[in-house]
Amino acid sequence: MADQISDAVLDHMLAGDPESRVACETLVTTGLALVAGEVTTTAQVELGDVVRETILGIGYDDSTYGIDGRTCSVLTAMDRQSPDIAMGVDTGGAGDQGMMFGFACDETEELMPAPIMYAHRLTRALAEIRRSGELSWLRPDSKSQVTMEYDGDRPVRISAVVLSSQHDEDITTKELRKLLQERVIEPTLPSSHFDPEKANIHVNPTGRFVRGGPHGDVGLTGRKVIVDTYGGTGRHGGGAFSGKDSTKVDRSAAYAARWAAKNVVAAKAAKRCEIQLAYAIGVVDPVSVWVDTFGTGEVSDAEIANAVEKSFDFRPASIIKDLGLRSPIFGPTAAYGHFGRNPETVQRFDREVTLFPWEVLNRVDELRAHLGLG
Repeated sequence: MADQISDAVLDHMLAGDPESRVACETLVTTGLALVAGEVTTTAQVELGDVVRETILGIGYDDSTYGIDGRTCSVLTAMDRQSPDIAMGVDTGGAGDQGMMFGFACDETEELMPAPIMYAHRLTRALAEIRRSGELSWLRPDSKSQVTMEYDGDRPVRISAVVLSSQHDEDITTKELRKLLQERVIEPTLPSSHFDPEKANIHVNPTGRFVRGGPHGDVGLTGRKVIVDTYGGTGRHGGGAFSGKDSTKVDRSAAYAARWAAKNVVAAKAAKRCEIQLAYAIGVVDPVSVWVDTFGTGEVSDAEIANAVEKSFDFRPASIIKDLGLRSPIFGPTAAYGHFGRNPETVQRFDREVTLFPWEVLNRVDELRAHLGLG
């Protein structure tokens, strides 16, 4: 919820002013949403309305859930971005120092690690069945986890599934477990990897999950960086994404690194590819571009790194331009992961935008040519 609120604020500001500089953090707890940050924008945004619409859109529309978008308290504390940071960004430099990683592998059609993709499918299926009203006792809070057995670097079997969902008081644990296994888990996970008779399945393992959402645990923007990315496969530089405009390389460079890594794998230059980008605040060019294919490359990692640098411009301003990151496209990233989603052209804020542009495979031929792969 905190991530979705922060990205909703960001999108509304970008819709009103594409040059907006936004660093928005959100805290949510019982009956309260607190939004704070530093922004520079000409957009006029009613922050309270944005926060309430987002909470209601998630499904928290009943005070018995511990927070209701119509009646909760909304506190805001926004200041202007530091001019010291702006000095570097205005010249096209990075908005901060740090390391960002992108990863891709050929385990799934989406070129993502299989466990995180299956986990996202489960939570998406759970949300769909809740919104349909088919299981009216479901509440919005939920989480999932998938454990897989590997043979070398190939996933062969789902060995464990954890699915937890908030629920009304009057559903029994036995009935809940039966229905979620039959209606969500078994239809969602592929039979090629999942046998419900052999896997360890844990549905609401504690037996009760009535109190959830901000009423059960305080929420903060950026607390779920691993589920946002690759589920623990590969490295993470530590910077969160939501609530940050794309002059913040925590976000834009992580997207660019995924874009490059995915194209490397799609080009069949490697089965697994991790790309690290490193930046210094205010400096235009990355201070490091590093590639690791974990021994799966068709050529050396150094050759792939050289081809990547020829095919992709990792300067922050170029990333923003090439991927269209001044558009209000970030709200949909704040649930079900930032990666592994097909690019999609949709109408948002009365304009046509492309969601998940960093997933496009548009440098495959160029990479193969640079690598001499035909």
